[in-house]
Amino acid sequence: MNHSKYYYDFDRNKEMTKKAEDRKQMPVYTGVLKYFPDAILEVSKCSYAGQKQHNPEKPLHWDRNKSGDELDALTRHLIEAGNIDTDGVRHSAKVAWRALANLQKELENEKK
Repeated sequence: MNHSKYYYDFDRNKEMTKKAEDRKQMPVYTGVLKYFPDAILEVSKCSYAGQKQHNPEKPLHWDRNKSGDELDALTRHLIEAGNIDTDGVRHSAKVAWRALANLQKELENEKK
């Protein structure tokens, strides 16, 4: 199974990042990872737990056929923010994961 569509497509975004000035406006490390290291780790735990729940026999990947209701799911988890879900994952991490999933889909739809 080709999971490349689930990950950052460097070829697709190559034009956007050719100029140094443009790259400076996308500080992935200093503008995201460095700000939120603990939060990013929690979201990665959420991804792993979701994989174990929905596709335990497959390598880690985003199975978009399992759920497409990002904003509804995000809202359900937002109501429980500050608590831990029954699978041991923070509801706030699930909110963040769903927000990223929604944003990813929006951006992909704009490129079509």
